[in-house]
Amino acid sequence: MNFFLETLKVLGLSLVFYLEAFFRLFVSARRKNVQGELVLLTGAGSGLGRTMALEWAKLGARLVLWDINEEANMETARLVQQTHGVKAYTYTCDCSTREDVYKVADQVKREVGDVTILINNAGVVTGKKFLQCPDNLIEKTMEVNSLAHFWTYKAFLPAMIAANHGHVVSIASSAGLIGVSGLADYCASKFAAVGFAESMALELHALGCNGVKTTIVCPFFINTGMFEGANTKWPRLMPILEPDYVCRKIVDAVRRDQVYLYLPRSMYLTISLKHLLPVKLGMLLGEYLGAFDFMAKFKGHGKKNN
Repeated sequence: MNFFLETLKVLGLSLVFYLEAFFRLFVSARRKNVQGELVLLTGAGSGLGRTMALEWAKLGARLVLWDINEEANMETARLVQQTHGVKAYTYTCDCSTREDVYKVADQVKREVGDVTILINNAGVVTGKKFLQCPDNLIEKTMEVNSLAHFWTYKAFLPAMIAANHGHVVSIASSAGLIGVSGLADYCASKFAAVGFAESMALELHALGCNGVKTTIVCPFFINTGMFEGANTKWPRLMPILEPDYVCRKIVDAVRRDQVYLYLPRSMYLTISLKHLLPVKLGMLLGEYLGAFDFMAKFKGHGKKNN
């Protein structure tokens, strides 16, 4: 195809895609049926992971629950069984350890089957300023929040590609899109998670594997206890999000094959402004919106969650 025809094709498709995006503002994509799909959730023992497990069970999905805390993970499985009558398979796994991820993944494939929806949810936060943060905690943040995604993809993606069917979900953070004072290591890990997920989506596209979908989730602070004490100056514009609301949005985004999900919706504007405004003006607005003081009263609970 010559340059003229290629350019004409791009211009024509650009118009089509813009019209499609505009149409989707008013008419949502049809939700896919997830009944019988095998959903693996990391960090399922508490917080967002536990709430998501209940949401997927309600839709008839089969569940594999991973957590480093065996007791908490078993409690999630009990709640799933009690609430929705669904048996969940539980595995104790330290997602920060590559060998553990591969070992437990092999167990899952032997005992339950091939995972069709992978949700990388496990996460940690230190909440310490960079120079006060011990090196081992920085390493742990990177291992759990980003490197673990590498190992779970390697473990479960080949079967999805072979079947040309599946969905991979990265529970990242708005801190993976814009830096936050007091969260240097956390932001670095979430930026890495977002970049990795975007790159893998492109690799799947290049392979022509259009049956394996990806969703990247970037929420603001969630009221799970992980960011206990974090505050927002303008709660109507940037509210602390409730787990039930976030989970419903995540599950709905996966069922609609939505590639990006930012929460709250004001995050779409915030990220756009970051790239459009002069740096000094961006800093001024950040100070006005209280962005430099989000972590001023942080307490946290030290548990694995997102």
